[in-house]
Amino acid sequence: MTTPRLVAFDLDDTLAPSKSAIDPRIGDLLIALADRVEVAIISGGQLAQFTTQVVDRLPDASAVTLARLHLLPTCGTQYYRLTPDGITTVYAHSLTDDQKARALAAVEGEARRLGLWESETWGDILEDRGSQITFSALGQRAPLDAKIAWDPTGSKKSTLRAAVAERIPDLEVRSGGSTSVDITHQGIDKAYGMTRLSEQTGIPLDDMLFVGDRLDPDGNDYPVLAMGVACHAVEGWEDTAAFLDGLIPTLPPRD
Repeated sequence: MTTPRLVAFDLDDTLAPSKSAIDPRIGDLLIALADRVEVAIISGGQLAQFTTQVVDRLPDASAVTLARLHLLPTCGTQYYRLTPDGITTVYAHSLTDDQKARALAAVEGEARRLGLWESETWGDILEDRGSQITFSALGQRAPLDAKIAWDPTGSKKSTLRAAVAERIPDLEVRSGGSTSVDITHQGIDKAYGMTRLSEQTGIPLDDMLFVGDRLDPDGNDYPVLAMGVACHAVEGWEDTAAFLDGLIPTLPPRD
């Protein structure tokens, strides 16, 4: 591709381990990248994750540089920018109360029926993220080793996703992180978020680059690849850091 005008990233297992803060090296690289191009983060997580994992860990930077950071939680159904006054909402498309109630009932009911409702967890299993309902089998704060051990093949999550989708056909039900299932409006995935990002910034998708760890056909980053956006696959934040070490010197600094 030509030199990208915007580089977008998945969050968990791309910029940081799942639900963990970014390493200082990633923080430095994100700011160095934002000195050259627009930088976006798009994930199924909620804004609080973006804040604690990334925003609060960034090194000092000018307001001009921070303004080039775009935050798209819940796959782009919410969109925020950084300003001198803090995080500013551009838009947030929430589910209705009826949709939330039906989503919560469906995912809990099917998880219990399938024997996937755990009694010992790290935090809440169900979370209302406004524009997304998220089921996390072991709770939102589960350690990474426990999450990997719970469903190493992804079969539990896939079975639950299919069962819930049958219960609420008017909503989108998709696999999220390693132990999570996300429920949103129909047609919501990371391709949706990238399209909204293009509309908001005026940057064509052909001028964007996406970096993610789940670009395989069953992964939640795959819709971005399938829509034709240039993508780079990584296997963890260290891989991302090495890639940015090579990419950033090729990008001309802004005037």
